[in-house]
Amino acid sequence: MGETKIMKDFLPAPHLLVLKDDKVKVTISLSRKSVDYFKKEAKRHRTSYQKMIRKVIDLYASHFQQSP
Repeated sequence: MGETKIMKDFLPAPHLLVLKDDKVKVTISLSRKSVDYFKKEAKRHRTSYQKMIRKVIDLYASHFQQSP
């Protein structure tokens, strides 16, 4: 196999790998038309339609939180 070399541990500890999501689970009823649109676009962009909807809501909230 050849010469071996011991390397310093460079991987983060497991607790540092867990991303803390500040999310709250909710139940919401949306129109079929809206859900179909997001599903179609999500498939086209290879992502989750829930992520897209969440981003739209986050952008909306950010916009109006900054307004006077």
